[in-house]
Amino acid sequence: MFLSYPILAALLGMLIAQFVKIPIHYITSREIKWNLMFSTGGMPSSHTSTIISLTTAIGITTGVYSNEFAICVVVSLIVMHDATGVRRHAGYHAEVLNTLLANFNLLIETLKDPNLKKTESREKLKELLGHQPAEVFFGAITGIIVGILTYQFYPF
Repeated sequence: MFLSYPILAALLGMLIAQFVKIPIHYITSREIKWNLMFSTGGMPSSHTSTIISLTTAIGITTGVYSNEFAICVVVSLIVMHDATGVRRHAGYHAEVLNTLLANFNLLIETLKDPNLKKTESREKLKELLGHQPAEVFFGAITGIIVGILTYQFYPF
């Protein structure tokens, strides 16, 4: 095999979590969005699924009392905290900035003063960056399942 079991588990954790976003979005909105396969945010958290798949694989191969497992647990906690904290709040800020920009452009159009500069035409900021705690939780569950199943089928 070209990939080690922990790397394979992590990559599968990411791919499966990204793919699962498509049917989950379809169930909730009746709309198929294939671009969710390559986007951040949403259910489940692929960042969490990736790191927890890796952590599970390291726990299985080196034991839960190993230094490697301890490192993975700490990095996993940082990734999950970041997903529900900093990245989620950055998404809230993007939403506010997008609203302000739209309102500014509407104001300029309403005034129609020829001396005013051309309206601002920047690309809309991505608003779906982080995760709700439930999305991170299900990302962790996905990661554990993927880590265990990959171990079951990995040809050692």
